[in-house]
Amino acid sequence: MNNSQFERVVGVSAHLATVAAGGIAIIVALGLGKVILAPIFLAIVVGLVFGPVADALERRGMPPALSAAVVVTAFLALIGIAITFFAGPISEWVGRAPIIWQKLQAQMSVLKGPLESLTSMQDQIKSVMGTGAAVTVEVKDGGPVTDLALMVPSIVADALLFLAGLYFFLATRHSIRIAVLSLCFSRRTRWRAAHVFRDVELKVSQFLLWSSAINLGVGVLTTIALWALGMPSPLLWGVLAGLMNYIPYIGQAVMYAVLFVVGLGTEPTLLGALGPVAAYGVINFSADQFVFPHLVGKQLTLNPFIIFCSAAFWLWLWGPLGALIAVPSLLILQSLILHIFPTTRAIPERQARKLEEKIAAENAATAEKEAEKADVQAAEEAKAAKAAVPPARRAPKRRVAATTS
Repeated sequence: MNNSQFERVVGVSAHLATVAAGGIAIIVALGLGKVILAPIFLAIVVGLVFGPVADALERRGMPPALSAAVVVTAFLALIGIAITFFAGPISEWVGRAPIIWQKLQAQMSVLKGPLESLTSMQDQIKSVMGTGAAVTVEVKDGGPVTDLALMVPSIVADALLFLAGLYFFLATRHSIRIAVLSLCFSRRTRWRAAHVFRDVELKVSQFLLWSSAINLGVGVLTTIALWALGMPSPLLWGVLAGLMNYIPYIGQAVMYAVLFVVGLGTEPTLLGALGPVAAYGVINFSADQFVFPHLVGKQLTLNPFIIFCSAAFWLWLWGPLGALIAVPSLLILQSLILHIFPTTRAIPERQARKLEEKIAAENAATAEKEAEKADVQAAEEAKAAKAAVPPARRAPKRRVAATTS
């Protein structure tokens, strides 16, 4: 390795180290600023969805501050109606929790024998490995009620921060766009920034609107299926299925567990408890694998592995609130990458163009070979036909007399 190659390797390594350090610093800053950043980022995502509604109100002559207040008030009204409507079923299920717990214990008693054998096997392993020390159990003060009481102020603060962020984002979104565009000095940079704003708003709003429609369908079909199976409060579980479908993979897993536990507590047999889980699984699989790709299209269809990694990352970083922004954050990142590095947008087009050119060249070469083969065959046929004509029947050659001037 010569000096130029060594310097190139050192330069690339330095760039990679800088990018890695910057990424780690961003992750640490996001984790430390969870209390403030998570509600504000969720407010921005929800604001992108309700942005077209605010635009429609502003086109009718309503000022931005008033249109934002109307949208936030309508959003609060929807939440209040939902809480009022489902307060009765939720309180009923909370009251039935001890009965469900007793039924669960009765159903799980079948596993008592295997669990006891597993415990004895664990004790034998501890005795063999010499780790049979006594386990000290420490009982801490407090309980679920105390933890919930301590969480209420934090939840209220997050809700107020979210609502304030939603209002100010809707009221000042045009000013924010103009301020960002004014920071761009060149015309080309302003053009790219304007297209980033447009694509982010279009993709996120389109994705969430289609997701809401599909999740509504999942909730309705789940309600009908659970009602047909005789599950109590099917509307409650249908609404919960629609809401959990906003969280990719993790929400569906939670819904499977909830339906299985409720089925074990309400159905007399294990097969009956698996019926609601199977019905929800068929509905959710059909929505994710067939309906969503057909309606949304390839532009908003992301790699499932990347979606899973994004959901796991945001869930680890910001909890359930972060899982709600897993897919919108990917769409925003996709729009930024496509406009910051515009060559990545043309990669599939260039590949398709090269493939078409290669196929056209191969077809042209094949056609040329076939034409040459046809010419050779025609020449051979003409030669054979000429040789088959008798000499007597050939036309005499004309003699041209030479003339002199």
